[in-house]
Amino acid sequence: MVTEHFVRPDVAQFLAFLNNFPGPKTHEMAPPAARAAYSAMKDIADLPLGTLAVTKDAVAPGPGGDIALRLFDCRAARGPGPVVVFFHGGGFVIGDLDTHASFCAEVSRVLDLPVVAVDYRLAPEHPFPAAPDDCEAAARFVAQGPEVLGLSPTGLVLMGDSAGGALTIVTAMALRDAPAAVPVIAQFPIYPTVGAAEQYASFELFNEGRLLTRDAMAYFEAAYAPDPEHWRGRPINGAHHDMPPTLVLTAGLDPLRDQGRAYAAALIAQGVPTVYREAVGNIHGHITLRKAIPSSAQDVAGALAVLKAMIAESAPAQGADA
Repeated sequence: MVTEHFVRPDVAQFLAFLNNFPGPKTHEMAPPAARAAYSAMKDIADLPLGTLAVTKDAVAPGPGGDIALRLFDCRAARGPGPVVVFFHGGGFVIGDLDTHASFCAEVSRVLDLPVVAVDYRLAPEHPFPAAPDDCEAAARFVAQGPEVLGLSPTGLVLMGDSAGGALTIVTAMALRDAPAAVPVIAQFPIYPTVGAAEQYASFELFNEGRLLTRDAMAYFEAAYAPDPEHWRGRPINGAHHDMPPTLVLTAGLDPLRDQGRAYAAALIAQGVPTVYREAVGNIHGHITLRKAIPSSAQDVAGALAVLKAMIAESAPAQGADA
């Protein structure tokens, strides 16, 4: 018996375009070419940056040298408060501060918070654990309220999509075990990769023709070369106690869907306040496809409304101690 999975009309239209697009696929390109192709897609697929009061580049010291940061803020000046730290997706191989700039700007406007995006080192030039090393270092730097950013953090909200979702989780774990200057008050992993893809049913269901493919995942995995025995390489196998309040967002047609479900379930089993949302009929990558798939804007809006309430619940008591 073949199960028909619901596909939104705008998703079907985008996939028809994508699957007939000429030229090599991501896994058929060398990393520099794959990065350039991914960057070029953002103008076709995602919304423009929109209005912001501040867009500022900075650097954080990291274990492998300076880490580029970008501050997105809908306000020109702020008092003490939470700060969002964002880690972009792209299989640990592609993606940068520009590919996710529109989403970061939207997060700042909707949450009314500053967003600091992190340009961590990419594989294969810098395989595991370069990315988690950089993300932890950047989060600790932001938590200190460095003068270069002009912020006075009272707490961190960690956030990222796909590979960045994994980096969100492992950074939150690291800061749980060895706290930064201010606490992590919430995390928002978006369609995160947390384990071996082939162990989950959604991988077999959706690994062809829906943007993120079996071949692309193998390409990313070979480049990143994570340690499958280490919790930073497979965060689903780590300890989930005492994690911050968490929002998990997945997509119904994503080969990573069941990984997000499993992660949310692991948190709930440990008593962590957790909200799970699934964009039914949508695909992996939809937060940066809001122009190509207009219904994705509602998925983002719904998730950010939940996250805003979660932050409001977490921030007052924590802010009173600052």
